[in-house]
Amino acid sequence: MKTSVTFRHMEPSEALKSYVQDKTARLKKYVDRPLEGNVSLKVEKFRQIAEVVINANGIRIAGEESHEDMYAAIDLVMEKIERQVKKYKSKIRKHKPSPGKEIRWRRDIYEQESFEDEAEPVVVRTENYFVKPMSVDEAAMQMDLTSQEFLVFNNASSQTVNVIYRRKDGNYGLIVPQNM
Repeated sequence: MKTSVTFRHMEPSEALKSYVQDKTARLKKYVDRPLEGNVSLKVEKFRQIAEVVINANGIRIAGEESHEDMYAAIDLVMEKIERQVKKYKSKIRKHKPSPGKEIRWRRDIYEQESFEDEAEPVVVRTENYFVKPMSVDEAAMQMDLTSQEFLVFNNASSQTVNVIYRRKDGNYGLIVPQNM
């Protein structure tokens, strides 16, 4: 997890920085995607404020807490962030797909020796998929939880088979079949 710690109106401290990094590293067990964290530690009169923003592949989780002690403020805000991450994770687990007909989908992979040959390609591997009915948002949430590069699903609103895939820039692409 990449964590940047910013100190405002106070002297930078390696002890505080390592404490923050240890606390934010605990979030890895909830999300399998790479996390980025921005932590801002600041002092305002008599309050010590810890502000945390976590980005987990498009999901933004933020929290802020203040206390008389900076370590206590960090503990409070990290408890808040951890609750939010747990809530998001359980929301996805408990989510039931939209009612609809499940479709069985098959993918064949062909292999050809070279492009100069006129020989027919040969089926090397066949995969079977059970295409579940869900919305595009649900499919994107499923992609967040898995390490798959694509997901085949039955779009609940249009009742067509769609493919959502992970792009190199971190965003998602959607393939929607069109009739000619």
